[in-house]
Amino acid sequence: MIRTVTMNPAVDISYSLENFELDTVNRVLKINKTPGGKGLNVTRVLKQVGNKVIATGLLGGVLGIDIQKKLSEKGIEHRFFEISGETRNCIAILHEGKQTEILEDGPVITLAESEKFLQHFEKLVKTVQIISISGSFPKGIEDDYYSKIIQICNKYTKPVVLDCSGKALLEVLKHEYKPKVIKPNIEELSQLIGKNVSKNQNELKEILEDKLFENIEWIIVSLGADGAFAKHNDKFYKVNIPKIEVVNPVGSGDSTVAGIISAIYENTSDENLLKKANTLGMLNAMENLTGFVNLEKYDEIFNKIEVIDL
Repeated sequence: MIRTVTMNPAVDISYSLENFELDTVNRVLKINKTPGGKGLNVTRVLKQVGNKVIATGLLGGVLGIDIQKKLSEKGIEHRFFEISGETRNCIAILHEGKQTEILEDGPVITLAESEKFLQHFEKLVKTVQIISISGSFPKGIEDDYYSKIIQICNKYTKPVVLDCSGKALLEVLKHEYKPKVIKPNIEELSQLIGKNVSKNQNELKEILEDKLFENIEWIIVSLGADGAFAKHNDKFYKVNIPKIEVVNPVGSGDSTVAGIISAIYENTSDENLLKKANTLGMLNAMENLTGFVNLEKYDEIFNKIEVIDL
């Protein structure tokens, strides 16, 4: 069983427009509303590829109830912790090949709620094999909160795949309790070390060998259309991917995370892990829906991905 954690979920609303005009009325015919937040995108893809998964996190208000209802309708198990605040909306306006996002901050979490969620989480973690933690914090949650969650996971020797950025990721890297996997992109890696990072393989090798990343078993750096660069213990890999027609890139990183988790859960090889992760990320980018993959195209993409042992 896989457990996903989404601390700041949302109702994701996408509006598709031929033209988006400011300071006037824009009428929308094509609307899509789905349970969102990075962790829930991961959850949906894991469900699609046939893995047993249960979602948890913080939900509140009418929108929180709606998210749980929609997850149940899709056959996705969930054990969320109820908060007093209202879960947020996140709006994406798709127009002229571009995407404009309007993201609500979300609820403010009380100290009591944050402490009670850790107790809630500890009860749940005992019955799963691997945990996925994704996304940002709502207001009221301290920067070291993921370190506290990972400490609980380490207590029960449960591996963690962590997908976050900024101060939350930096706090985890500085802490003694470590995740099994992190998945920064080039921009997030640059933020961590305080300087611009290129896609040069020698530079990436040197950076990932820094003490900051000590005791992280897997570091998988997304390079966008250039594939990925990965470090597994003392081995390095370059992943080359085929060109595809990108329809909607939103959620592709989350689908990649789902591939990583699924491969670890299935105890597959390094090569298959990297190929599965990138395949699912690309399949998501080829679809309109966020957190959705067309598995009929899986083998075609998988077989075109090249993993080079450096």
